[in-house]
This record gives sequence, C-alpha cells and structure tokens, in this order.
Amino acid sequence: MDGSLRGDVVRVGGDARQRFHDSRGYGRPAGGNRIDLSRVEAAHLLFRGDLDAVDGRGFRDFFVTSTGESDRFALRFLVYVDLRERGFYLSPARDGWPGVGAAADYDYAVYPRGKGPYDGDVAYRVRVVGERQPVAATRLAGRVLAVVDEESEITYLDVARHEFDGRTDYEPPASLRGELLDDRAICWNAPNELYERGFYGQPLTGRETAADGALQLSLVEAAALAERGYLTVDDEESDAYEAVVDRGRSVEGERFDRRLRVYRALRDRGVVPKTGFKFGADFRTYAEVESVEDLGHSENLVRVIRPDHEFAPRDLALDVRLAGGVRKRMVFALTDANGGIDWLSVARLTP
Repeated sequence: MDGSLRGDVVRVGGDARQRFHDSRGYGRPAGGNRIDLSRVEAAHLLFRGDLDAVDGRGFRDFFVTSTGESDRFALRFLVYVDLRERGFYLSPARDGWPGVGAAADYDYAVYPRGKGPYDGDVAYRVRVVGERQPVAATRLAGRVLAVVDEESEITYLDVARHEFDGRTDYEPPASLRGELLDDRAICWNAPNELYERGFYGQPLTGRETAADGALQLSLVEAAALAERGYLTVDDEESDAYEAVVDRGRSVEGERFDRRLRVYRALRDRGVVPKTGFKFGADFRTYAEVESVEDLGHSENLVRVIRPDHEFAPRDLALDVRLAGGVRKRMVFALTDANGGIDWLSVARLTP
C-alpha cells in the first residue's frame, strides 16, 4: 500500500480507512475508504512496514526529507512511537483531525487506553520539546511536556494548575517589637507561640538564656507581620512595613516584592511557608501546623518566577527530580509585584 504527499498530509487509498483509521486510530477520513495521515503518522506506518512507500520513498528517505521540512519532526516522531508502544491512540493537534478539532498549542491529543478520538475523552495533551528548547511558563498549564534529550530518551513532565488548601489557624499578637539587622529582623519580645504555633522565624538562642524570647525573622516574615499591624520595628513612629520592605528591596531588589506577594498569598490560604534554600527553592510549605514540636514534613517546594519566564527543560527536570527525591511536589509561582499569581505544579509522569 502506497501513499502520496499532498501539501503536508499523506493521502492513502484502498482499504486504508478500515485498516488504519477505524481499527487503529490513524489519520482522518478523506472520503470513501481514503484517509489523510500527518507526516508523523505516515512515518510510523512506514516504520512498521504497514505502508510500503510515500511517492516512491521508503521510511528512510521519507523520514530524512520530513525532518528537513517539518518542525521538530524527529522529536515528534520519537514521542509518537513511544506513546503508541505504550498502548495509546493519539492524534496530531491540527485543524480537522478527529478528537482535536482546531489547531492547538500542543502536539498530540492522547486518549485513555482502550479509547480513541471519537470517545470524547483526552488523557494527555502533549507538547514535544528538545532538551535545549526554552519553553514559556505561561504555555504549560494543562499540558504534558515530553522532553527528548540528546540520546533520544524521553522524560514526561505533567504540568497542572495548583491549589493550596492550608489548615493552619494562628493569629499573631499585636504587640511585637523588632529591630532590623542586615538581611533579617530580630523580635526581642516574641512569645513562644509565635514560633511554636505560628512557625514564624527561628529562635535566636536556646531556651533559658539572657536572650530568651528573641526570634529571628526573615524579611518577608517581618514585612508580612508589619503589614497587618502585628510588628513594629525600631522607631515606633516610623512605618514598620515600609521600613522592612525598603530593607528587603535593598537586599534583593524587585524580587523581594514578588516573594513577599507569594508569602502573603500562602499565609492567607492557611499554608505556612518557610525558606526552601536547602532545596534550591524560595519556600517549602506546610499545610497544617499545630505545633513545631509535632511538625510533619513539608509537602511542596515553591519557586517564585516572573510571568514571562522561559524554562530551560534541563533546569525544569532538575527541579522536579530534586523535589521528587525529597518527597515533595514542585510548584512555580508566576507573579510580578502587582499582579495575581498563577500556581503551576510540575511532576514526572509515566504514561
């Protein structure tokens, strides 16, 4: 059985509709028993020996020609073959193809095992990239990123919108006094519960010392407390919030405002954020804190990024692998200083 290239599709006649489309989910109907195949679908059928040639070209010639003429063809072919071998039917995300309808910002609609393009259910929307191809963060939600490395190994990363649902219920006292010191603040009169129940800061020293009650606060913690009127710093008549924010900006520039926005949003949701420095992130988060003495493991790592951020797939894979290695989920907070926050969680996927 042969096909002929028409524009960017391969037309196949004979009993192609029954043989390839109706029974195995390839292509789209083109009238009668004819079907149109995308280049990748045609290459797969050539590769399997189910299709003899396209305009007289076997698999090798067709593959080489298509790689030069079609965007990311070799990468898309590798992912297509891999998913087919895993037992999935899938359609290219292009105009007129069944299960997709209109062109989309991904490469394949992958259907649940045992289902096809007319069952109305899509398991994954897959976008294919090479390991060196940057990916805009704003285009990833609801997609599975299939990253093909230089040795043709494929890593699947599932990107979803994330919702934080915390259950920590703690109201700080409104009489805290602090002092700004370099890149942190010291609260000299902190009650034990500020740390033990609210998990704010870190004790300056051990208990029963001359500095008992002194609590070190990060600048984002101090700014969040000052903004709500719980904390004053240095001169009582100065605006504590502005003083802390000015110090934060002098330490890390505009990034401080974005991290503060994320910190406040997490606290507003009943989630306790603490530094994620040891994991290479901005924060680690706890959904519920009743007592620091009975503290469970943090659930997420949060990295704050700008909305126009572009991921290098290698860096993204590194973050996800590290988070998985310490049994946490990687969450990215896309925000600027004045806008909202888009929360994206990313995890490895085995389709």
